[in-house]
Parts: sequence; structure tokens; C-alpha cells
Amino acid sequence: MFNIANQLTLIRIAFIPLLVVIYYTPFEWRFLVSAALFGLAGITDALDGYIARKYHLVTPFGAFLDPVADKLMVAVALTVLIDSHHNIWFTLPATVIICREIVISALREWMAELGKRANVAVSSIGKIKTTLQIIAIVVLLLVEPFKYRYIDMIGYFTLYSAAILTLWSMFLYLRAAWPSLSGKE
Repeated sequence: MFNIANQLTLIRIAFIPLLVVIYYTPFEWRFLVSAALFGLAGITDALDGYIARKYHLVTPFGAFLDPVADKLMVAVALTVLIDSHHNIWFTLPATVIICREIVISALREWMAELGKRANVAVSSIGKIKTTLQIIAIVVLLLVEPFKYRYIDMIGYFTLYSAAILTLWSMFLYLRAAWPSLSGKE
């Protein structure tokens, strides 16, 4: 159960309170370290899945914990950034991303209860969305908000791109699940 892939996932979860504490310290280096920590979490996300598949270390515990760790890390990072950016232009896409994660998690759980989890399996759009989210969050954590205009613009552009893919992937998941949701199978 506690193989290397699952240990990487647990490390990612341990990064969550560390990210929050570091981000709110009064030190100038907090932005760089927060971004590095989140970037490292993103790398461990890719790495734990790769290791689990390559070395046949996939476990029910890991299959449960990995997406939970991903969603927690993104939601907490976005929440911290909402606090520091405190404007509608940031809050709107961040809220879309967080709400979508809740909706799709509930949908996957419900579809699993029906024995139709494969109908809402992770798609390539979901992987691209996740990559864009990680890039956006790393860029936005990297510097003090509103201090470096062009870095903020890159972060916002990437965040909006991720939010658009978030809505698109949610639409695709809901469309795939619609026969079960509508009772018209």
C-alpha cells in the first residue's frame, strides 16, 4: 500500500499546509519557494502515475488518493491566490476551476456506484487542462501579485485557458454521463 508511487502522493498532500505557511510568511523569497513547491507537486503528480503504471504499483489506495491530492493542491493554491489577487478577474476563473473539480468528482463517484466509471475516465483534454492549471499556478505564485505586469498577464492568460478547457472537459464528461443522469439509457 505504501509503495513509492503512493508515498509521492502523500508527499504532495504534505506540501499543502507547507505551501500555505510559506506563502504567508513575510519573506521576499516566499513567492519563489511557493512556486517551486507547487511545481514540484506537479512533477510528483506526473511521476507517481508513471511509476505506478510502469512498475505495476497501482493500488486502490493510490487510485483514490492521487486525484484527491491533485484537487486539494489546486484548490488550496487557487484559494491562496484569490486572497492575494483579490479581484473578479482572478476569482472568476479560479472559482470555475474549483467548482468543476467538485462537480466532476461527484459525477465520477456517482458513475462508479452505477458501475460506469469508465464513461467518465480522464481524457486528454483533462490532462492538458491540468498541465495549464499547474503552469498558471506556478507563474502566479512566482511573483508578488501586480508587481510584474507581464508575468501576471502570462499567469492570467494561462489560467483563463485552463478555465476554458475546464468548462469544455466538464461539458464532455456531463455529455458522456447524460444517459445515466437523465435516466434514458
